[in-house]
Amino acid sequence: MDYYLEAFMNRLKNRVRFVSLLALLFVALLLACSSAIKIGPPGAIEIPKEKIIYDDGDTITFDDVTIRILGIDTPEISHPEHGYSEDQAYGREASARAEELMRAAKKVSYMPYQEDQYGRMLGHVFIDGKLLGITLLEEGLAYETISHYGDNGFPALAAELQEAAQRGPEPKFEPPYIWRREHRQQPEETDQPPPEETSAESE
Repeated sequence: MDYYLEAFMNRLKNRVRFVSLLALLFVALLLACSSAIKIGPPGAIEIPKEKIIYDDGDTITFDDVTIRILGIDTPEISHPEHGYSEDQAYGREASARAEELMRAAKKVSYMPYQEDQYGRMLGHVFIDGKLLGITLLEEGLAYETISHYGDNGFPALAAELQEAAQRGPEPKFEPPYIWRREHRQQPEETDQPPPEETSAESE
């Protein structure tokens, strides 16, 4: 009788160990999956993807907040309300590529900096923890603006963008600030080349 009882208890203990091991593995798997999809650096704010309204390659809007992406300047698309009646070369390609990257990402987030003179929030945008601007620079769909504006208090992120610009090809379109100055129907002083000490992004 004691033999059967001991055997039963041993089998029970083995099953408990097995179930406990499965539970630990399941928890580890959940943690691995959650950590694999990054929001961004500490302080980054997740953006509900379904609320994103896509504009040109460096501007998005959600919940009445317009974000002008720091560190890059993509070619313009037609905005008659802003004085631009035509697209700049590669403007639609840059816009479509930025939208494609954000739609394909599991998570989109941004790191806010400050509002510019147009009321837009300047900030870095991340797709699954990676700077969106890196891909656009590597594909020749944007110019980096850090050389003009500085790092805006994000030296590590600015360095990543500058390195991406060096890896990428020379854009096939003229710098957007020059195009804006030449094509705007009602030119403004804000379209002049930005001084190095300026911290606000160009339009």
